Amino acid sequence: MGTALVYHEDMMATRLLWDDPECKIECPERLAAALGGLRQCGLEQRCLRVAAREASEAELSLVHSPEYVALVRRTQTLGTEELQALSGQFDAVYFHPRTFHCARLAVGAALQLVDAVLTGAARNGLALVRPPGHHSQRAAANGFCVFNNVAIAAEHAKRKHGLHRILVVDWDIHHGQGIQYIFEDDPSVLYFSWHRYEHGRFWPFLPESDADTVGQGQGRGFTVNLPWNQVGMKNADYLAAFLHVLLPVAFEFDPELVLVSAGFDSAIGDPEGQMQATPECFAHLTQLLQVLAGGRVCAVLEGGYHLESLAQSVCMTVRALLGDPTPALLGPMAPCQSALESIQSVRAAQAPHWKSLQQQGVSPVLTTSTHSPEGRPLWLLPKDPVCKAEAEVTSLRLLDQQHQHPTPPVRMAVALTAPHTTWALPPDVLHQEESAPKWETQAWVRSHESLAQDEALTALGKLLYLLNGILDGQVSSGVAVAPARAVAATLDVAICQALSFGAQRVLCVVLGQLDRPLDLVDDGRILWLNIRGKEASILSTHHVSVPLPGTTGGFLSCILGLVLPLAYGFRPDLVLVALGPDHGLQDPQAALLAALLRGPASGRVLALLGEESALQLAQALALGLYGEAPPSLGPFSTASQEDLQALMSLRAQLQSRWEMVRVSVSEPVEGSGGPEPARSAPLPGPPLGPSTVGAPRSRSLERPDTSAPPAVPPSLSVNAR
Repeated sequence: MGTALVYHEDMMATRLLWDDPECKIECPERLAAALGGLRQCGLEQRCLRVAAREASEAELSLVHSPEYVALVRRTQTLGTEELQALSGQFDAVYFHPRTFHCARLAVGAALQLVDAVLTGAARNGLALVRPPGHHSQRAAANGFCVFNNVAIAAEHAKRKHGLHRILVVDWDIHHGQGIQYIFEDDPSVLYFSWHRYEHGRFWPFLPESDADTVGQGQGRGFTVNLPWNQVGMKNADYLAAFLHVLLPVAFEFDPELVLVSAGFDSAIGDPEGQMQATPECFAHLTQLLQVLAGGRVCAVLEGGYHLESLAQSVCMTVRALLGDPTPALLGPMAPCQSALESIQSVRAAQAPHWKSLQQQGVSPVLTTSTHSPEGRPLWLLPKDPVCKAEAEVTSLRLLDQQHQHPTPPVRMAVALTAPHTTWALPPDVLHQEESAPKWETQAWVRSHESLAQDEALTALGKLLYLLNGILDGQVSSGVAVAPARAVAATLDVAICQALSFGAQRVLCVVLGQLDRPLDLVDDGRILWLNIRGKEASILSTHHVSVPLPGTTGGFLSCILGLVLPLAYGFRPDLVLVALGPDHGLQDPQAALLAALLRGPASGRVLALLGEESALQLAQALALGLYGEAPPSLGPFSTASQEDLQALMSLRAQLQSRWEMVRVSVSEPVEGSGGPEPARSAPLPGPPLGPSTVGAPRSRSLERPDTSAPPAVPPSLSVNAR
């Protein structure tokens, strides 16, 4: 199975036939830019092409009234003046003689994609369509949208394929109120949307776009709105929303299919969103979604009006669907105050409906700090023109820094000391036979007596050869084995080798009874996370120990609320995962942990385990690192009170240093209100500058003042809908 790509060039046939500054940005060049980007990067030919088709009127009627479908059908025979008059009856919509054909193709492309994924013809995929769909309602076009592509696809999946739980993730910058209205009382569809809101001052100006709207009737809790009340949200803000809101709820919901309303007006440079998230962020978001629903992820294009940003973001999404390593993220990994306020609000609103949020503890909703004493939004107050100019320059510079991200020629390698005929792995996994030179391995024996025996030296030689391949960009990730008595020493050698090779930051995720080597200097270059340590403890900001929770809810709280936020905040060049004695990790947990740890270090993960480990566990780790969707953890069960107290205590102590751990914000200091979080003392360790490991890491930038909307070039400026 591969990644499906569905489109039809006829969808570029519609365009605005009269002057309308509001609607002119929804143009055929959008689709051309996205397709051109995929072709230029060689991604189209790596995908499985699936032919688009027109949806039938019966399929359109799954969510739309027959009268509305008939109205759109009649546009095929109308003249320009009649089309303009009809368009004026709706909000931010234009019709064209080819609209009915194009809109049916858009729906049909989404249905073809869902059918391909649910029948096993494809693993996942993207439908490049226009017009977009998520604003369209049962009997009304709205916001450039004619038919609701994703809503029809969800209803189609339920009726044709018998699905009972579908997750819709809407990362477009506008609230997809059409999808919300269609499914607001339906518990079989969980709808998550983040959107520019600005306390109701941004289109579509709806109170039901706020966090306190959670659905109706049996659907209460199945509408999750995360409103962005300031512009300028960055990568850290988007990731925090996924880690602390979407993913906990999604794992508890346990979807059978993930549909993405993939609007890229939430990316940097877009005149509608005015946000600062870079295209790479969408690769990370896509990869995080692939651990759900057995990897069945269907993305359908919505908005996106800065052509370069749109093209790059589409390419990043497809790279993640194909299983490529996610590129490093730009900018500081600290969510801003306004984002934390929104996250805190939605967690409070949703906690009555989701055990996963109840068990993590929810802070009360705070009075917003994003308004001036006069009630005007702070980002609308007069600003220094120099600050606005700097924001414009920063926005364009970040987008210009995007570059080709080479994919390592070997996606996955395993270094074994015993025959590997029983390992059930994909055929392109490399079974490595080479070893480092003997003099290199024997040099480590003087400081590690447990490596003196032949079996340990052989295992070390293979690990070092594999590690060097990962560090020089030839291999993406790998699994190595060693004698159980030599795992600790082998891990110590791997850390030293990585640092000497040029890695600035190494994340060690250790499960079981493996102690941190005493001779490792705590200089900030190594973040040591011990899961199932002897007790919950923080020996330093870079040495954290936490017991392994015994329930699915506890395990997910540990990984999503602690391990991943720390990993993304640390921004490692390499992740080392080591399984020691009494690790207690189950096969599905191992696969999920491996899959999630692929993100923070651009896929550079090396897992080390003892030869005595169960074959199924080793294969689960390998398949997770390869990019296979992990199996379900089983029914959601709440964490024990002891585990919850340990996790909450650790998070409370760590959040002043590791701001990605935060899920709420303290009452702001008077006069504050900009998106910049209060800064703690600098973390020890090397600066987050260029890395010599693998593909060059982009230089991080100072976080600019984003309390005013980032400016865009005049040619791209439009009025907000």
